[in-house]
Amino acid sequence: MSDTARRTISVIVPCRNEIEHIGTFVASVLGQERGDFDLEVVIADGMSTDGSREAIAACAEEHPGIRMLDNPGLIVSAGLNAALREARGDVIVRMDVHTEYAPDYIRQCVAVLDATGADNVGGCPRVPAKTFRMRVFGAAYHSPFAVGRSRCHDPEYEGYVDTVFYGCWRKSTLMRLGGLDEDLVRNQDDELNLRLTRAGGKIWQSRRIVCWYNPRTTLRSLFRQYCQYGFWKVLVIRKHRLPASWRHLAPGAFTLGNAVLVVAALVGAVAGRSAFAVAALELWAGLLMAYALLSGIAAVWAARRHGWLTLPFLPFLFLTYHVAYGVGFVAGLVHWAGRPHKRPAAAFVELTR
Repeated sequence: MSDTARRTISVIVPCRNEIEHIGTFVASVLGQERGDFDLEVVIADGMSTDGSREAIAACAEEHPGIRMLDNPGLIVSAGLNAALREARGDVIVRMDVHTEYAPDYIRQCVAVLDATGADNVGGCPRVPAKTFRMRVFGAAYHSPFAVGRSRCHDPEYEGYVDTVFYGCWRKSTLMRLGGLDEDLVRNQDDELNLRLTRAGGKIWQSRRIVCWYNPRTTLRSLFRQYCQYGFWKVLVIRKHRLPASWRHLAPGAFTLGNAVLVVAALVGAVAGRSAFAVAALELWAGLLMAYALLSGIAAVWAARRHGWLTLPFLPFLFLTYHVAYGVGFVAGLVHWAGRPHKRPAAAFVELTR
């Protein structure tokens, strides 16, 4: 397109204590194919204490296209807003330090944005099968049963979606929307896309936009991540008065259903209402059996694609996704309904890898 001649593309990146990954990330960005555009990289550092700041400063000194900003707010949304305000480009590409990018990632983002006329574009990150553990976690990550039937988790899907990973926008679009919500520690990308679509905007996912995401590979870290997602999703729903998708309610309903049935059985037993207790236990057993059946079917479906050796591990990962999100969601309901002005517990605020 003629209007793309020597345009400036701004890459905005949140960063905090990423010394193990920052060098690889910067090399990946500097190795991006350049089309008919200039490239700047604005890294918002959340006051890192592990040497990341010094590493970024050294890169910025060697490469004038890299700039570092302070992010005293520490969280991702505050960092991205700070970088957005300082960005010089008319197109913004959001990138993440924990992700590896194809050499044409930025070029494809810009091309798809121009070709589709969408307001935001992106691609579904693949999970590199560098180790067996990563293959197992990647199989769960791409499973519709684990994460809901959202097309943004399908790397082969091309078309309109309700949200997309990372993103590429015209700067004017982000400024019109007011940037990201700095009240959110998690779910800030989804909330931004929700505002965009409810304002009439369009989001496009393309299989041409290729990157590889390094997910959490322990049950503990995965549980904490999705517990936070569930917790902050409640605030997003509270803000917009309606969930972006009803699938966001399923893990919370599953968790509450289990808790209610167990409590009902215990109350019935203590109160001498044996028939009531038995009925509650039977309903609970039915719920667990239905879940186990669905989990088993989903595990077989995922293992067909990612290897049969992953099969015995997948049900445990699925359960971790659902229980973590559900527990976080229920905790969010309690917190935002009863103590909305009190700082949430550290487990829901601290971002750790």
